[in-house]
Formats: sequence, C-alpha cells, structure tokens
Amino acid sequence: MDDELLEEEKKLRRLRFIVDFALEYLRSQDVSHDEAIAVVEGVKKHALKLFPGKDEAFDIIYMPRFKRLLNEKFKRA
Repeated sequence: MDDELLEEEKKLRRLRFIVDFALEYLRSQDVSHDEAIAVVEGVKKHALKLFPGKDEAFDIIYMPRFKRLLNEKFKRA
C-alpha cells in the first residue's frame, strides 16, 4: 500500500470513530435538540476538514444515521 492510501485509511478510521462516538454520546446523554444539532454540525465540519468537498458523501453515508437517532430521541416521525 502506498502512503496516500494509508493516509486515506487513517482519515477514514478517524472519521468513523468520531461519528460512532458522537452517535453514542447523543444516544446516552441528556442533550437538548439544539445541542444535538450542534454536535452533528460539528461532526460534519470535522469530516469536511478531513475530506474537503465531500459534503454530499457525508449527507448520503452518515446523515441518515444521525437523523434516525435524533428522530428516535426527540420522538419525531
């Protein structure tokens, strides 16, 4: 594997960790809806630092998980 690919893998692992951590945090902590949205926005901001210009990929891959959790947590249909 070349260095670029290794670096990409490292960034992807980091992003997965951040997403999983944020999901678990939101699931387990007593946060307001606004605080929860701020956490999701922070995760997306960090994701875009790691992968500039990949807004759409984030929205397709990770946003549904956050939306599902927030809908569950805040009882929205």
